[in-house]
Amino acid sequence: MRAEVPRTERGAALLTVLLLVAVIAVLAGVALEKLRLATRLGGNAVALDQARAFSFAAETLAVFKISDLLSKSPDKVTLEGGWSGQPFALPIPNGTATATVTDGGNCFNLNSLAIEVTPGVYAAYTPARTQFARLIALVDPTARSPDAIAAAAADWIDSDNSPLDGGAEDNVYGGGKLAYRTANTLMTDPSELRSVAGVTRLDYERLRPWLCTLPVATPSKINVNTVLPEQAPLIAMLGQTLSVEAVRQALLQRPPKGFANAGAFWSQSALAGGAGATGAGQTDVKTTWFALRVDVALGSTRLEQTGLIDATALPARLVSRQWGERP
Repeated sequence: MRAEVPRTERGAALLTVLLLVAVIAVLAGVALEKLRLATRLGGNAVALDQARAFSFAAETLAVFKISDLLSKSPDKVTLEGGWSGQPFALPIPNGTATATVTDGGNCFNLNSLAIEVTPGVYAAYTPARTQFARLIALVDPTARSPDAIAAAAADWIDSDNSPLDGGAEDNVYGGGKLAYRTANTLMTDPSELRSVAGVTRLDYERLRPWLCTLPVATPSKINVNTVLPEQAPLIAMLGQTLSVEAVRQALLQRPPKGFANAGAFWSQSALAGGAGATGAGQTDVKTTWFALRVDVALGSTRLEQTGLIDATALPARLVSRQWGERP
């Protein structure tokens, strides 16, 4: 004869079973979520690796095109052929990859604010500081003190700890809540300027399109055959009496095949006496630095790459690379 289970015990047993089912369901849900996440992460990693491989291919093609451009015209680089700023595509399966090349020397090289006196030791360079202050005044009229920003940027790079007039060294940066020190070496990216004393977010946003950080402590030579009329401030900064409008008009008069030499550009009546030997020495008809941008879209993966191509000697070579990834 089977003993009858009391009602209270049957209820407890049922509750126990229900609790076990709930726990198992939760565990199964967590396990499935982890599996789904692991699968997605694995897929993203594979897609990202593929995107980077395609980016390397586009980068190699861009370097080859630059070498070919300079081998055909070693003495003069112009905008002929539509190579500048025009994306060229690399055919890839299930996506797109484009590379865009521009003249990477048509900019103010922040690292020219110092000169290398001995290997790894830098001293502030006054002529470049003067030009930077003038560029700031031309493109950022709201800047409180262009001279002070230029001096502080030079102090950021130079190796000593003695501030220039209006500049800033470690004592200025060490007193805040987030204390830090000057780099005392060349900048690796223009974004470092945001850490320099006196540079506001608005200042940086207005200055950024005009700046670069070439890996050399020398002024960037502006190519008068590739600089655009809207980039006239880059030439106007070379002389105290040069106006942006005069430079813009001179660039609009550029021959279709470009100027034969920098002297031909400066010989125009609109620029007479504007910059003198300094301007002529910091302009050229050649380009030795090229800026590269690569964009890859592979499914839902987006990858952006920027780089700098050194063409001081052929074949050209990529000397810096930065990645940017977007989901």
